[in-house]
Amino acid sequence: MEQKILTEKTISVVVDNTTGVLARVSNLFSRRGYNIESLAVGITEDPALSRITLIVRCDSRMLEQICAQLEKLVCVHKVKVLSDSSKVMRELVMIKVSAPPAKRSEIIEIANIFRARVIDLTPTTLTLEVTGEDGKTTALLDMIRDYGIIELARTGLVALDRGSSNINE
Repeated sequence: MEQKILTEKTISVVVDNTTGVLARVSNLFSRRGYNIESLAVGITEDPALSRITLIVRCDSRMLEQICAQLEKLVCVHKVKVLSDSSKVMRELVMIKVSAPPAKRSEIIEIANIFRARVIDLTPTTLTLEVTGEDGKTTALLDMIRDYGIIELARTGLVALDRGSSNINE
């Protein structure tokens, strides 16, 4: 039996900025049994449109099916699979970590190495903000995990093509 090789793919989808569009897109994945690894949505430079960035783990046949099904949705204007070599990806992570005064300088030093910013400080906690590729954010989390992560919020990955290419063209 043939083994399917699943790889992570980034799909950028430009859709109408209207109620229910995200539900229609995510239902498409649900009905087909595909898992979304990461999902981020936001308004584009045109307020009538939103960009959905999807990260999916699939083989080439599944990817073709996903793109074909997305393109059939009336609310979808453009679907583009972003190549690894020509995309810029980032995610925002906010981390509330236990930070008693005796450990605070250690945590801030680690945060500085990863270019994270302290965005809130209480007598017992620090809240950090870091943006970057998944590897960077995960590495920071690994470094501060032992201090005690109290709360964590991740935006999901967003991505654009490098250079002057534009998905709307």
